[in-house]
Parts: sequence; C-alpha cells; structure tokens
Amino acid sequence: MRFKTMSVLITGAASGFGRLAAERFAEEGAKLTLQDISGDGLAETAERVRSRGGEVATLVGDVSEESHAKALVELAAKTYSRLDIALNNAGIAGGMATIPDITADAFDRIMAVNARGVFLGMKYQIPQMAEAGGGAILNTASAAGLVGAGHLGAYAASKHAVVGLTRAAADECARHNIRVNAICPSFAATPMVERLADAMSAGRNLSREESFTRIASRVPMRRVATPEEVVQAMLWTVSPENSFMTGQAVSIDGGLTAI
Repeated sequence: MRFKTMSVLITGAASGFGRLAAERFAEEGAKLTLQDISGDGLAETAERVRSRGGEVATLVGDVSEESHAKALVELAAKTYSRLDIALNNAGIAGGMATIPDITADAFDRIMAVNARGVFLGMKYQIPQMAEAGGGAILNTASAAGLVGAGHLGAYAASKHAVVGLTRAAADECARHNIRVNAICPSFAATPMVERLADAMSAGRNLSREESFTRIASRVPMRRVATPEEVVQAMLWTVSPENSFMTGQAVSIDGGLTAI
C-alpha cells in the first residue's frame, strides 16, 4: 500500500500503460483522477478501478487544450483536496513515414498531444503540488526520445521534447520538493505498438506476426516488454521510497539504447 490515501492523476488512462497503471495504483490504495480523449475506454478503466476498491474521478478531453489541462488538475484538487502524483502519459505515435513524407498537420498533432500535452499538464500540476509542499511527476517519453528513430521522426521529436521538459522542470521544482522524471520504454505489447505493427505490415506487405518479429529483432533481448514490466517501473519511480531521484529519463527498453 505504497500509495494509500494519495491523490494520483493519470492522463491517457483508457488503454495501455495508463489503464494498467490506474489498476495498480488503485490496488495500492491511491485515489485516482483519470483522463483520456476516449470516453468509452475511460469509463471501462474507471469500472476496473472501482472493482478493485479504488476511488476514481474522470474527465474526458484533449490534453493539448489548456482549458482541459487546467480543469483536470482542478478536479483532482477539488475531489481529494490535493495532488500528490501526476503521470502525464497520454500520447500518440502516428504512422511510419520518412521525414519528407510526414505532413505538417500530422507533425503538429503529434507534437500537440505528446509535447504540448506534457507541458500543459505540468504547468498546472506544479503550482498545485508546490502549494501542498511537494509531489512527484512522471512523464511518459520513449526510447525514441533518447536516440534516433527513423520513420518515426515526428514521434521521436515529441519524445525528445518530453525529456527536455522533464529535465527543465526537475531543475526548477527541486527546491519545492517536487520530483520530475521521465520513463522511456521501447516496444511493449500495447495498442500503440500493435498499430505500429499494423502500419509496418501494410507498408511492407508483412503479416502482423512478421512485423512483431521485426520489431522485436531491434531489441537486444529479442522481445517486446510486457505492459506490467513498464508499469511497475512507473510506480517505483514515483513512489515515496524513491525520494532522491529527479531529472532522470529512465530507460525500460531491453537494452535498445545501450547499443
């Protein structure tokens, strides 16, 4: 029960890491404020949390809209009187394309959700935590935010931005007892990677199984991560027992960034 009675906000909670993180935080006693652009997916996650005995408030909307980011933090503060932990997890990948083939609109949308969404989240989370005497923020970046990622140029750019925002915020917030870190998964068995495999299949005339094999072959451990492996690292990063780590981009990548 590491998070008993703590107020935890998670964006992108309708599926993938966000949904599983919501379930795990609930099992460890957290009170949750969940967000996603998918109302149906968010409602299903909320029901899963309640089935585990968790308290949950939800807000449907777009993390790239400032009014929504502000309202989300206000909801957490109003519902639970404080905000202890925030996971800025919402993100999109887009399709696979070389830089000349990425449309400007696609680039702007990926940057809006992945980078602007994290910026807006922290813009309102930080003052709330500072007023309460501290907290922890975890931003979902990617191994693509640490290395080059051919055919994923817009996504890589957005995740490099997340790492930069994380480090800047950690520097600014340390004196307020707010820790800010990023987690950088490589490929994991999530809906996002499934969509990536489907895009690879369509572009290269491969089956989904063949696409997953090619994706896994890029990882030194020769497999993709399970969502549980990544989410357990997320929980440890923000846990009270990890009280001296800030400004870090933590790779959970099967060795991908080591080569």
